[in-house]
Amino acid sequence: MGDVAAKIKVMPKSPEVDLDELESTIKELVTMGSVNKVEREDVAFGLKALMLTIVVPDGEGGTEVIEEKLSEVGDIESVRVEGVNRLM
Repeated sequence: MGDVAAKIKVMPKSPEVDLDELESTIKELVTMGSVNKVEREDVAFGLKALMLTIVVPDGEGGTEVIEEKLSEVGDIESVRVEGVNRLM
């Protein structure tokens, strides 16, 4: 089995959330894979989402563990997988 790259959109609870701090927390939580890229996407009214590209082993459960961990963070409103691609 190889690895997959998952594109995950993380919405903070409010525009006041410190995105640098949130990004740091996310990188500490992702232990079963690695955060390869983090982009910021304007949503509305000053709110920005973090767009993560995370590489995880291809297997049963895939991104579910990461989604669950991120959903438990107090400053995160929602976590959504935007896409998953197999790496060659």
